[in-house]
Order: sequence, then structure tokens, then C-alpha cells
Amino acid sequence: MSPELNEATKTALKEIAGEDDFTDALIDLVPYAYDASDHDHRPEAAVWPRTAEQISRILRLASEHRFPVTPRGAGTGLAGGAVPVRGGLLLDLCRMDRIIDIRIADRLAVLQPGVVYADLERALAPDGFFFPPDPSSSSVCTLGGNVATNAGGIRGAKYGVTRDYVLGLETVLADGRIIRTGSGCIKSVSGYDLTRLLVGSEGTLGVITEITLRVHPKPSSYKTCLAFFGAIGDAGHVIIDTMSSGVIPSVMELLDENTIEVLRQQAKIDFPKAAAMIFAEVDGYTEAETSFQMDRVTQAFRKNHASAIQIAGTPREVETLWKVRKSIGSTAARLRTNNVSEDVTVPVSKVPDLLVGISRIVRDHGLPYVIFGHAGDGNLHPRIMYERSDPDQAKRLNQAVEAIFRLTCQLGGTLSGEHGIGLAKAPYFGFEHGAAEIELMRGIKRLFDPLHILNPGKMGL
Repeated sequence: MSPELNEATKTALKEIAGEDDFTDALIDLVPYAYDASDHDHRPEAAVWPRTAEQISRILRLASEHRFPVTPRGAGTGLAGGAVPVRGGLLLDLCRMDRIIDIRIADRLAVLQPGVVYADLERALAPDGFFFPPDPSSSSVCTLGGNVATNAGGIRGAKYGVTRDYVLGLETVLADGRIIRTGSGCIKSVSGYDLTRLLVGSEGTLGVITEITLRVHPKPSSYKTCLAFFGAIGDAGHVIIDTMSSGVIPSVMELLDENTIEVLRQQAKIDFPKAAAMIFAEVDGYTEAETSFQMDRVTQAFRKNHASAIQIAGTPREVETLWKVRKSIGSTAARLRTNNVSEDVTVPVSKVPDLLVGISRIVRDHGLPYVIFGHAGDGNLHPRIMYERSDPDQAKRLNQAVEAIFRLTCQLGGTLSGEHGIGLAKAPYFGFEHGAAEIELMRGIKRLFDPLHILNPGKMGL
């Protein structure tokens, strides 16, 4: 046990949170050693706070005794952001799960960080509204985690990412002060934009306790299709042609040959053999609007030598396609005990180069892999499978990942489109950011968290 988190501080935590909302039992702490990444480290204790005031008292205690605090949502993150790498206290926000208010006239929802994405969607549905970002883990991930990582999702090409919808936040700072940033207004330019600074900060600047989100009317008309290609370069050029065509599909997903084969073999999906597949969806408010958009998409398919085009004809067919898309990661993970899932992103015009480059890099390192992702906004997910217990495989994995990050940055891209930096990408932060930028970020971290107690070790800061 670290001297900072001793029996006296544990007793104080029990007094703040209550006996039922504190644990230091090994059986409870082991699951908190992991998120959905390939990293692990066990905390020394965990609490389930229910109010911002409790979190304020906890952080004041942590500042006084200098023990680290790691905020956590559902643990679905893929970059190690919720792994308590320095031990200390795990702050599980799942019991702060109340939707406080939905104001359709103002097009906003106010909620606590433990609200699950899918629960918000269900609450908005009776009014015909929705929250557009759609992570693959939407059935279980929390909105607090989405905000902390600036999560994106399948609809990013048209609707953007979480940051584009956060109007305001209530946040507890490292010293226990509670601040409110932003407003409930659609437009606000009053002072520095602290809200956007906190979104995507991965719990390193404060603990988010209330979120005000902008919501949208839900389109009433959809069309969904698949297309298969004999060359991955052709599929890449479809993305460029489609995004230049005057329409913006709500979904433009790309699956490489290995992904298709995994779905054929592991999930028993009856797809034809192909070098690549694109899954596209358009939406709108009239049948004419979506038909026009789908015509433009299929024109791009035919121009780039699609071997087959399938348009879903019924809602059940659409639902089946969505289930297939959201199952890719877990299905591919069966190929090896361990896997690493990245989310490199480049300008849309560079997608063909990134596709070809990733395939070459991982193939040269002799590891099984799949590539899929949100190609409509340039965000690809190479998932590389390996055995962590084999030192040679682990070495080859690290070499491949480093090469992918170097290629991405050379193409004008970014290390992370939606997963965050966390632990996984921290060693490569300098590939994208210059020394002056990093020092400025570290200065911001010191200003918000001078004792370095909030989610330490993340983002290389």
C-alpha cells in the first residue's frame, strides 16, 4: 500500500462515500485494473460517488494526502485511459446515471456522466430526437467517458464527434473546486472556451459531473447499402469521390479483405470474397432526399469498379448490417489472446495511402490484422492480434504500431481520431506535436492539477 492511501485515508473515504460505496477488496479491484485496451494495473481502492459534492471532498482529500485518482466510466476505452497506472483510488462514476432534464425546445439534454449512451437515445426517441455520435460500444459506454475522450463513432463523417455537441459542463477540479463552463445556449463566445478544453482531456484536468448536450431531430428516412471491390485502392478512392460529390453520407465504413474473411469464417456471414467492402448509409427527412443521396453514392461505387452492390430493402436487413458492423472488433479479437486497436486518422484524400501503407506495414511484421473504420472522415481502425507472452510477437507488434503512427503523421494525420491518447499512444505523442506544443499542454496540466493527482501517466503529461 502506498503511504498516501493508508488506513486513515481509507476511513475518510468511507465517511465521504458511505460504507456501501467504497471498497478495497481484491475481488472488487481486479476488474478495475483493465479497460478495453491491452493495459492493466490494479488500484488500491475504489469509490462510487453519487454527487459532485462527494467528488469535491474526495479530491480535496486526495490533494491533501497526494494519492492519485483515476476517473472511470464503463471501461470501454481502447487507449488505457481508465487504467489506474499509478494505483491509488479508482473513481467509478457509473452510479451518477441520472438524466436531469431534456428540453426539446432548446434542443438540449442535461445529464450525469454515468448515463449510458443507449439510455439517452431511448429517452430522446419519443420526441423524435437523437444524439448523433454513435460509438460502437453505444449499448454500454457512458456519456462521461465519451466526453472525456471526445469519442466519435460511425456517423462521424456527417455529424462529427462528441465535442461538437457539448454545450456546457460541471467539473470538479483537483483542489475540490466545482466550476461550470459553457451554457445552455446554442451560441456562446463569452471568455476562453474552457468547455472545449475539458472535452477530450481524459480526466487529467478535472472530473466531469454534469453534461449539457446539444441534440438533433432524428431523420425519418434512411437508405443503407454495401459494395464490394477487387482492389483496396478502389475502395479508398470511393471515399474521396463520394465526399466530393455534394452529398455527405451519415455512414461511410470500410472493411478490408481480412475483416471480410474474419466475418465469413468466424461469424458465418455470407459475404463474397473481396479485397474491400464499403458499408454506407444516407439519411434525411424525405424519401426523395435519401434516394438522391444514395444515387450519388452508388455512382461512386460503379465509377470505382464495384464488383457487387447490395441495397438493404427492409428495416430488418438494415438492423442485421448494423449488428455485423458493430461486432467486427470482438469477432476479430478471437484470432489471438491479445490485440491492439488503433484509430489513426488522416485527411480524406489520404485514405487510400493510409490503407495501403497499414496493410504493407503489418504484413511485413508477420502478424494477423484487420482494417476497418470510419473512412468517410478518414478514421481507420487497424486491429493487430498477437500473443503478449511471446517476446518476439510483442516486439514486432510495437514496431508495427510505431511505423503506422509515423506513416499517419507523415500523411498529415493524427494519432487518435476518437479513442484518445491514454497510455497506448503516449510514447508517440511527439510524432504529432512539437516540443513547444507539448510544454504548453504540460503547463495547462500544472495549472489545473499542480500536484499531478488526476489520472496521472496519461497523454504523456
